[in-house]
This record gives sequence, C-alpha cells and structure tokens, in this order.
Amino acid sequence: MRDIHTTGNVLNLTRRSFLRVSASAAGGLLVSLHLDLPLAAQEGAQPKPKAYPPDAFVQIKPDGKILITVNRLEFGQGVYTSLPMILADEMDADWSHVMAELAPAADVYKDPLYGIQMVGGSGSIAHSFQQYREVGAKTRAMLVAAAAGQWKVAPDQCRTEASVVHGPSGQSAQYAELAQAAARQPVPATVQLKTPSQFRLVGKPVRRLDSRPKCDGSIKFGLDLDLPGMKTAVVARPPVFGGRVKTFDDKAARSIEGVREVFEIPLVRGTAMAVVADKFWTAKQARDRLKIDWDVSAVEQVGTEELSAKYKELAHTPGNIAVNRGDQKAMDAVSPANQIVAEYEFPYLAHAPMEPLNTTIRFDGDRAEVWAGSQFQTVDQMAIAEVLGLKPEQVTFHTEMAGGGFGRRAVPDSHVQREAAAIAKRFRGTPVKLVWTREDDVQGGYYRPMHVHRVQIGIDHGGMPIAWRHVIVGQSIVTGTPFAALLIKNGVDETAVEGSADTHYKIPNFHVSAHHPTVNVPVLWWRSVGHTHSGFVMETLVDELATRAKMDPSAYRLKLLSPDAKKLRACLALLEQKSATWRKSVPRNHAVGIACHESFETGVACAVEVSIEDQRPRIHRATIAVDPGVAVNPLTIESQMQGGLGFGVTQLMAKGAITLKNGRVEQRNFDGYTPPYIKDVPVAVDVHIVPGTEKPSGCGEPPVPVIAPAVVNALAKLTGKRYRSLPLVSL
Repeated sequence: MRDIHTTGNVLNLTRRSFLRVSASAAGGLLVSLHLDLPLAAQEGAQPKPKAYPPDAFVQIKPDGKILITVNRLEFGQGVYTSLPMILADEMDADWSHVMAELAPAADVYKDPLYGIQMVGGSGSIAHSFQQYREVGAKTRAMLVAAAAGQWKVAPDQCRTEASVVHGPSGQSAQYAELAQAAARQPVPATVQLKTPSQFRLVGKPVRRLDSRPKCDGSIKFGLDLDLPGMKTAVVARPPVFGGRVKTFDDKAARSIEGVREVFEIPLVRGTAMAVVADKFWTAKQARDRLKIDWDVSAVEQVGTEELSAKYKELAHTPGNIAVNRGDQKAMDAVSPANQIVAEYEFPYLAHAPMEPLNTTIRFDGDRAEVWAGSQFQTVDQMAIAEVLGLKPEQVTFHTEMAGGGFGRRAVPDSHVQREAAAIAKRFRGTPVKLVWTREDDVQGGYYRPMHVHRVQIGIDHGGMPIAWRHVIVGQSIVTGTPFAALLIKNGVDETAVEGSADTHYKIPNFHVSAHHPTVNVPVLWWRSVGHTHSGFVMETLVDELATRAKMDPSAYRLKLLSPDAKKLRACLALLEQKSATWRKSVPRNHAVGIACHESFETGVACAVEVSIEDQRPRIHRATIAVDPGVAVNPLTIESQMQGGLGFGVTQLMAKGAITLKNGRVEQRNFDGYTPPYIKDVPVAVDVHIVPGTEKPSGCGEPPVPVIAPAVVNALAKLTGKRYRSLPLVSL
C-alpha cells in the first residue's frame, strides 16, 4: 500500500490518505478511512487528492451496538464477518455487540489498491487488512482520548477491553457513552497497531455474522427485493451473440394480463426485446409468446468444433512471448525418447451462480436508485449513470447480498446493469427489477474462455525437465477493457498464462507464449481465472514426470520447486504430515493423487483418494494444506477451501462444458450444463492451515486449481491413462 509507511507497528498516513470523523444523527461515532491509491493500471500515477463524502466504516450506537460497514460484496466468501473482525480487534470492541452492513457505492469504499470498489482477485482481506486495522486503531485512540479528557489523565494511562475504556483509578466508560465526545477529537496522525500476539479476534475461529439470518431467511438477496409498485422485466436476447431484432410481433405477449410494456432495447452487442410486467412469471410467459425475426447476418457464427481445430493448429506455432528464459534451442538437442509432447483442451465454462443475475433500478429523472449484488460497484454505477444521462453521484447504488458469483458479477462492460437502466428509463418513478433466468445465463455468454495448451518437455537422465516449450491458445478476457493496460504485455493477456508463466518450478530453458484469437463469444474471468487451466497442465505434467522418474510425487515436486517457493514447500510439508497415514492405507481399486499450486499469493497442496464408480470419479476424501499468511478467520478459510474444491470439480463433470454450433449455445439449463452434485464432491475434506505471520493473502480462489489435477493424477494410477482434455467424458 504505497501511501502507508510502517515503522515497527506504528502506522503513518501521508497527505493522500483521508480520515473523516463525525457524530451521527443518532448520537453515535462515525469513522471512515479512504486510502487514495491509484488504480494499479496507472502504474504509479499520482492522481490529485479528492473530496470524499462523510460515509462511515464504524458507527457506535447509543445502545452500545457497533455497526461496521463492509466495503465489499458478500456472496458467500465471508467478508461480512472477517473484515469486521479485523476492525473490531484493533478497536477492542465487544464482538457480541458487533453488526455489519454492506457499503453502498462510494469513493470512500474503493479498494485501496485497485482504486475502484470491487471484489476480485481474492483481494478483499489482502487489500483491506491494513485499512481496517487502521480504522479500528484510530477509532479506539479517539475513544481513549475522549475518556482521558473527561478524567484529566494521560491517554497512555488508559486501557480498553470489550468496548470499555478503563482509567488508572478504576474509572470506566462504555464506548457508547464516549461516542459524541470522541467524534470531536482530532484524528491522530499515528497509531500503535497490535502485534499478532495481542490479537483477540484475528486468528480465532469466529462464527459468521450472516449464517443464522441466511438460514432463517431474514437476510434478503437482490432477487428477493420487493419494493412498492415494483415491476419485473425479462429480456429476449438474440440466439447468436451480437444479433439484432429485424422484426417482431408482440400481440400475443401483450394480451397477457399484467404485461405493461414490450419494447426493443440496445445491448452491449446487438439489440433485444424487453418485456415488463407486474410479476416475473407474467413477464416470462409473455416473452415466450414473442415472435422475433433475428438478423444475425453481420456476426460470426462460431462452432466449438471448428474453434478446436483452429486452436490446435495455432498451438503448433509460437505465439507472443510471455516468458523466454534460457536457451530455447536446448530442446533441439533432446532426443525424442527423452521428450513428452502433450496437448490439452479446455472448454468454455459458465459460472452458473445459484442466485440468477438481477438488478433493480428506480429512475426519477434527475436521480436513480439501484439495488444489485455487484462485484464492480464503481463500474456498474458509472454504466447506469451513462445510460440514464446522469452523473455517477446522482445514482445511489445499494449493494445487495448475492447468492454466488465466481466472477460473473464482475463484468467490465456492465451489460446486465445497462439492460436494467435502458428498461428503467421507460418507467420513470417506478422501480423495475430485471431478472436473468437460469436459461438466460447459461446461454447468455460471459464464459471462461476455451483454451488449448501444447507443451513440449525435454528430460535429462535423472528425470528432471531441462527444456519446456509451452504454447497457450485462447481468447483474451481483458482486451478492450480498462484492465488491458495493466494486464496485457507484449500482446499477452496475463490472465491467460498465469499459473504457467509464473510457475514456481525451477525449470531451465523455459518458454511460454500465447495466441489470443478474436471470437464472437463473450468471455470473463472464472473463479481463479487462468490458474484453472494452467494449473491443471502444470500439475498433471509434473506428476507424469515424477512417475517417469519413479519418484514420490511430493518428493519430486520439492526437488523441482525453487528454493524461494516457501509457501508451496510449507504446504507440501504440512500435507505430508497430515495425510501420510491415510495415503498409505487406501483400499483396493482406490488411488491417491496430489497437486499443489500457488495463486493470489496463497499456497495450496491437496491429496485425494479416488475410485471409479459408474464411469465417473468418486472422491472419497481430500486433505488440503493452505498457507494464506495471517489466517484472519480459520473457520472462513476452512469453508473457502471446502467450497473451492467443490467448485473446482466443475471442470471434471461429463456435462461440464459450454458448446456452440452455428453461433448458438447448445446448453440451456442444468440438464445440459451439469454442476457437481453431492456425490461428485469429496465425501470428507480436512483443512490444515500453515501457521503464519505474513500479511494475509487470498483464499477464495486458490483452492480451485488443485482439485482437478489431483483427481486426474489419481485416475492415471487407476487406469494407466493420462487425461489431457476436460471435461472427463469417459473413463
């Protein structure tokens, strides 16, 4: 964090950091922090200081309750609890009195590193750990100063515990009693942060604040929103991406009682027909009765079979260079008998979050109000403002709880919000909720890109790789987006080659290149992005090398890893300690596979016990070791690891692919695009965390890349085959 300088545990703010304190209307204390850091894409540019609204991160209420605002979307990853834990710990707040709420879109809530309000890259805790610690420490300091002033003592003679300030002569005051006086205190320039040994919440297993209300239904998601007079909209989109409405007949649709309007709207690509009705089912029935003649003559009508052939052809030629280390002619000196040549193919994948996409907007002419479960609040707020002819500050954006996302709610072009705004523009003063059905989302694009990898490995007499040529073919996710300046270098989209180009394996004569064909299929990051396919390639090939060298797979990885791959080494050591016993005693016709991978600065190692049932893998157990630095909430990390393994199994599902024919997506719903069921995920998962004091790193995405290669490595032992194409159609 470039604007914070730390000496020991004393944290100093520079002029570009911003703290605002005020007394709330209810008599509480409001504290908010903004670290005005540049968007990473600006590469160190120094924007001018801005004026920020007096929004708050902390509110101490008169009844002693402490409301902490979470500057991220909560969609299952646990930030609704973990971020308040960080702040409350430094504040010495009574956790039993802590509540949380999701922040609206506002400058003050922007990610301290990226400069926009967002969730992505497993950066919520990693980027806001220091930020929330500082807010908590400064709040505590002001409360202590208020108490010390009343008691006529020095602040360093006071101590705090469980929302109470204690004085040197037995005095005590509740935080709620001091809130108004604290709001009048000057903001301290520096504060003493706790050492890890002083943490009372951080590092402890804490139950989630949102678990009970989610179970009893009291927490509402975006799809649950029901406002007075609200209408519901659905959209009939072209069957081929970028198609346009040529002609339409809406008589049958309009004849249904409760239908309010049917009209054409622009899309990011092409045009579509919107149906607005009193209720969702009415709108859907009306949409089904629309007769639309689509014009798709001007757009590419791709098929995945044709793309596969094209990609495989490209993979035989070098692409733009991502990594060029050592002598690239070294491969030519290796005999064919000492080479492995492997081609991998990965399909388009949908995100399929359990809560379908939705956005509600009320447009009042000079202002708008929005309710959405967004990973990109800043981007979506700006897009809505643009469509409605407003300034972003004229759009009040409420962040709603979301039922999953996996990247699908972080779309640079804000296409869902743009659709919703175009519809709301016709219904001034009336809230309109746009709902994407499951079919809309499965067929509506924004998939993980299809990829082909071709790898040629030269092997020495000791079984170690001495040359590695790796070509990756797949669409760029970030081309044409604001992220391109940061993530595309030398024509290579870093999100496509991450997990291979940045491998921690010490391989001499290492060459990675990439081709990024332009294809008429909208693509997007999918939980753990490029690591999903690159991690699979690296970990199955390293396992194959270990088998060829007749070495234990863990020992081989440790030999091949760079000395500075400390997190992966620690994970492999912990994995060996926790799984060695059961790995040596698996039943007949069962096999063990392992994989390790580092992504988002977090190391993960995984071992699985697998058999084959009904021609599909059965995962009987999994042991996972993770090194995330400081483990803010071990319970959340355990859940993330378990959920990440379950999500990662998606890649293996027999019907886990999006395919296209003549430009049309062939799958419609979960019957054709099948997610993992209970029988597909590990029966038991035990999670072990490497003890650490380094700054926290990401946990939401890092478990995803390890499960598929670990399972496939086990299957190779059972069948003698190497699986290089996903999904696993047959065993």
